[in-house]
Amino acid sequence: MFKALLLDKTDNRFGCTVAELDEQRLPAGDVLVQPEYSTLNYKDALALTNKAPVVRSWPMVPGIDGAGVVLESQHADWKPGDRFVHNGWGVGETHWGCLAERARLKGDWLVRLPAAFSARQAMAIGTAGYTAMLCVLALERNGLTPDAGEVLVTGATGGVGSVAIALLSKLGYRVTAASGKPQEADYLSALGAAATIDRAEFAAAGKPLQKERWAAAVDALGSHTLANVLAQTRYGGVVAACGLAQGMDLPASVAPFILRNVTLAGVDSVMAPRALRQQAWDRLARDLDPAKLESMVHDIGLAGAPEAAARLMAGQVRGRYVVKIG
Repeated sequence: MFKALLLDKTDNRFGCTVAELDEQRLPAGDVLVQPEYSTLNYKDALALTNKAPVVRSWPMVPGIDGAGVVLESQHADWKPGDRFVHNGWGVGETHWGCLAERARLKGDWLVRLPAAFSARQAMAIGTAGYTAMLCVLALERNGLTPDAGEVLVTGATGGVGSVAIALLSKLGYRVTAASGKPQEADYLSALGAAATIDRAEFAAAGKPLQKERWAAAVDALGSHTLANVLAQTRYGGVVAACGLAQGMDLPASVAPFILRNVTLAGVDSVMAPRALRQQAWDRLARDLDPAKLESMVHDIGLAGAPEAAARLMAGQVRGRYVVKIG
């Protein structure tokens, strides 16, 4: 038997409780793991609050992310005692996830936990921070260097934004943070932001081409924000898009692409190939300042996850929730 956060929906009545479950109920997989820590990402919060149809199969144990130890393995790459990180792959949506004391997963989904990180630190990073690293890699693949100019990060106090600022500033970039929380200016400055601007500047419809401001950007919002960021990106610049917190639409024109040679680089963390995942985690181990990571963390237990998810959905959270399992 093991404890897990269990989501259920019966006759359209939604439930979210900490339950005692039999290990025999775990879904198929070739690796049995013990998550020591998990976290709450935006998609987890949607599932825990039933705000969007994230869960595709009921009942569901949520938890996109997990870090801990392998207990049993039928996979050639993993043996009992190995330390792992898990992100994405539909876990917490179609396959029982890591907000639990046990999870049965596919070995091909796991990445080796870098020696530089504890399980708690890995979950302070989570999918949000791993996505931020994928965005930085996308900017670099498109030729961005610190001398190119200013880099904008939207959704700056969120998980992706916070880690992106910390990474980019350490790598030598001048970073501007776009946030709707002026009271968090000191927090963003401590992460490495050289300036903070009001996200309201990007929130409404704007001209197809605007004054050139940004050499590059990391955007987790989509919709009008992404459209305006593209319209303000300098000639030859690149924008890494990884989220839709403002909306799934993109009310933009082709003008930035065909008149300013701007690149829009899509970043997916859920189905990213294993080699790219390992590269991202290895770079996080090298390029993320542990002290800055610690400043982002809020520690909670499994029972505190539903309330924390509600706060996250209400926009009342900065940084990252880390969930201690057990």
